[in-house]
Amino acid sequence: MKLFVDRFHAGKLLAEKLKDLIASKYLEDYKKDNIVVLGIPRGGVEVAYVIAKEFDLPLRVIIPRKIGAPFNEEFAIGAVTEDGEVLLNTEAMLVYNIPKEYLIKKVKEEMGEIKKRKELYQGFKEEIPLKDKVVILVDDGIATGLTVKAALNYIKKQNPKAIILAVPVLPADRVETFKKLVDDLVYVEAPIDFWAVGQFYQSFPQTSHETVIRLLKDTR
Repeated sequence: MKLFVDRFHAGKLLAEKLKDLIASKYLEDYKKDNIVVLGIPRGGVEVAYVIAKEFDLPLRVIIPRKIGAPFNEEFAIGAVTEDGEVLLNTEAMLVYNIPKEYLIKKVKEEMGEIKKRKELYQGFKEEIPLKDKVVILVDDGIATGLTVKAALNYIKKQNPKAIILAVPVLPADRVETFKKLVDDLVYVEAPIDFWAVGQFYQSFPQTSHETVIRLLKDTR
């Protein structure tokens, strides 16, 4: 089942879902220019770009990094945030007997990658303080959700007024979990049969650094 042509199409459908929420609950914040969109690089920035352009909102990035398992980099055993907080999939750590030394090494590597990407993506735009802002956090989908949870933890430390989590697709059994973590969860579909985010896109190539930079530059 392909729900989206590409990430931009997913962003358009998600923006439609967000219209009613903003109009009914966050209209005053919108009028006061008190809303900021945060995209998770790299693919999430393409989705977030459409939302930022649709509502004429500022777009910035937030850079949590997945910690992949030794046997499969795509399988998340944890995630790390910009300030070094580590969120672990404790069940996977135990089941697969992940060595502590491996975890320490990977956290160090991913923190280095976060630093590089911050310099690359944020070097030409000022950061926006999130305190008392309504934050719309956007990714291109949720599978395990560890990187999104890590991003939410980081955002909450900045004391925003509210957090809206907006994703095109997530597993049906994750909906209630994420509803409890944010003020509002907005999504297009939540299928029961879910094994990877990419299965719901006709086109799902890796987003380039150049594309992320271009999209950030094209928003206010």
